[in-house]
Amino acid sequence: MGVPGIHHVEVWLSSIAEARDEWGWLLGGLGFTLESEWAEGQSWAAGGAYLTLTTSPNLSTPMQDRRRPGVNHIAFKAGSGDRVDALMVEAKQRGWRELYADRYPHAGGAEHYAGWLENAAGFKVELVADDT
Repeated sequence: MGVPGIHHVEVWLSSIAEARDEWGWLLGGLGFTLESEWAEGQSWAAGGAYLTLTTSPNLSTPMQDRRRPGVNHIAFKAGSGDRVDALMVEAKQRGWRELYADRYPHAGGAEHYAGWLENAAGFKVELVADDT
């Protein structure tokens, strides 16, 4: 019997080609390693778990809406507060939009150091500092 936790997460996208640079840069910067790649997707691994990005077979709604039923966002451990800051700065140059900028880095509360981003397709991620 193993330790409870996440084995993997699969995110369905409208187009892996459009998302490859945004997600690839972010996951690489967070310490994930590209494990496999195929025409419609990629798998990235870190810490014994993996994240798969793949083109959805159902493209009736091309834009992700995190406010609809489903997953709101994915939160990643991002290292130190300085590392979160550096990723937030570079993210803006890589197609991600900063969320809650007026409350950065404590939008989640005074003891929670994190940054929130949204990509062009509407997916939201949270980058959490280790010391929170």
